[in-house]
Amino acid sequence: NALDSTKLLQSAQRFSPAAMQRTQALLQEMEAVANGPEDEKLKAINNFFNRTVQFRDDRDAWGMVDYWASPMELLNKGQGDCEDYAIAKYFSLISMGVAPAKMRMVYVRAQLGGGVQAHMVLAYYPEPTAEPLILDNLITDIRPASRRPDLAPVFSFNAEGLWQGVGGSSAGDPVARLSRWRDILSKAKAEGWW
Repeated sequence: NALDSTKLLQSAQRFSPAAMQRTQALLQEMEAVANGPEDEKLKAINNFFNRTVQFRDDRDAWGMVDYWASPMELLNKGQGDCEDYAIAKYFSLISMGVAPAKMRMVYVRAQLGGGVQAHMVLAYYPEPTAEPLILDNLITDIRPASRRPDLAPVFSFNAEGLWQGVGGSSAGDPVARLSRWRDILSKAKAEGWW
């Protein structure tokens, strides 16, 4: 997928001046690494969203218990929770030419402050059977999954599939089984991310 910066800027313009400013900053980051290797793209996108977006619980950011924001909604608001970060990173990387099959959103149980909490990260697989690299908003450097013992995968998904844990056995169609994901795919396409 080729980056359509014109469509992204048009989408941002429909939201707000803040969305336009953040989208322009994101596009500059993307342009700086556009011809580089995928690991540079991962680092740039991970750093951009971790630096630019403030973590806020869905109740505080969106006024509801569980809301999955599209990338442009996140850029507009400038705040969101873990799945908002993962979704924005996923679609930004797709728009830079990273194959969707190399990435999965992973719903995990994260050990935080002595307790366990539901959390979502983006996993990047350089090769189909390779150990994934984890892009997260809690720990900002990208680490191999083996260096994230604080995360226990529950299920993973992308635009192409849904899996129990992070294994290779399909658990069904993510569009049919995850209504929030279906909504995000539709919004992201309309915004120009893919």
